[in-house]
Amino acid sequence: MASKRLALPEFVSLVAMLFAMIAFSIDAMLPGLPMMGLELTPDAPNRIMLVVLVFVLGMGSGTFFAGALSDAFGRKTVILLGVGIYLLGALISYWSQSLEVLLAARFLQGVGASGPRIAALAMVRDLYQGSMMARVMSIAMTIFMIVPAIAPMIGQAIIFTFGWRAVFAAFALVSFVGGMWLLLRQAETLAPENIRPLSLKSYFSAVVELCKNRIVMISMFVQTLVITFLFSTISSIQPTFEMAYGRGESFPYYFAGIAVIAGISNVVNAKLVVRLGMRKLITSALTCHVIMMSIFLAMIVFFAMPFWMYLGLVTVNFLVLGFCMGNLTALALEPMGHIAGMASSITAGISTVLGVMLAIPITQNFDGTAFALTIGSFLCGLGSLGLMIYLGPRPPVEA
Repeated sequence: MASKRLALPEFVSLVAMLFAMIAFSIDAMLPGLPMMGLELTPDAPNRIMLVVLVFVLGMGSGTFFAGALSDAFGRKTVILLGVGIYLLGALISYWSQSLEVLLAARFLQGVGASGPRIAALAMVRDLYQGSMMARVMSIAMTIFMIVPAIAPMIGQAIIFTFGWRAVFAAFALVSFVGGMWLLLRQAETLAPENIRPLSLKSYFSAVVELCKNRIVMISMFVQTLVITFLFSTISSIQPTFEMAYGRGESFPYYFAGIAVIAGISNVVNAKLVVRLGMRKLITSALTCHVIMMSIFLAMIVFFAMPFWMYLGLVTVNFLVLGFCMGNLTALALEPMGHIAGMASSITAGISTVLGVMLAIPITQNFDGTAFALTIGSFLCGLGSLGLMIYLGPRPPVEA
């Protein structure tokens, strides 16, 4: 019989696996992009990068509704529904014979992934509060951070052994195991008295309230620009390794190193944010990002960017993520405590969808070098910094 409160190690492992589905779905397939491009879109190879972006677009679209659905029908129901949709998308991807079908299936996968992404977090909130909730999330996120480091290695081993389609079979297997684990071991965590019926009126009222709040809007658009250069980097990194530097086979090992280094920024951020405050830390990180991107841009305009400098560019883009994303989310939700659930879904959905839409032209202008990524990262960083300067320092009470 499913237990409402699993032992802490098992519960944390379950939550981490549900979160890790997202990173695994993106990073494990990166080594297979060249093979997929040759088979499905040989005349326009840049289009294969959409396989990554469309998944994120689907996830962002599903995020709009996942929170409200989990409040109305329960966390377990929404997670299992999401896993089912994700599994269907993975199977369609496996059998796809055209890029168009693959993109549609990847969008479906992304919509499915939004269920675990949102409802698993709500499940933690249902069972734990305060410092215990923070402990559970910290452990789960530590496990989750390992996935981007090892996923490309796992994906490359699968793809080189069984072909690129096999990676989608691996996605299906992972989602099936996670779904069955949840189904058999974890009971519904939403208490009956906390069920909130779906209400379009409440949802649109929340949207209007968010749009009227200056802090929320600026934070959301800064997050959009950070997501833009993040997923532009992820989508183009493997082709750049392959075409610009001839290092496609060693890509997973470099990516693992970058992921580990970038993970340090989350640890440093946790120590600095209490001392400096969210706004100052975000602004400082973006200032450093713009300075570094200016140097990289000057280099690539006048000279060929060497491999070590490209690694620096990618690492800087990932480091900024650790100092910005969590803080921007907290900054946006701070004035919205009374509608935190809906606000979280709406802001995450809007920033993800807009970020992907902006990343598409950057990736589609890929010319075999890091030129488009460098320009895009510089402009996004500059825009983000300008918005944070416009937002200005917060009154003295900010933590």
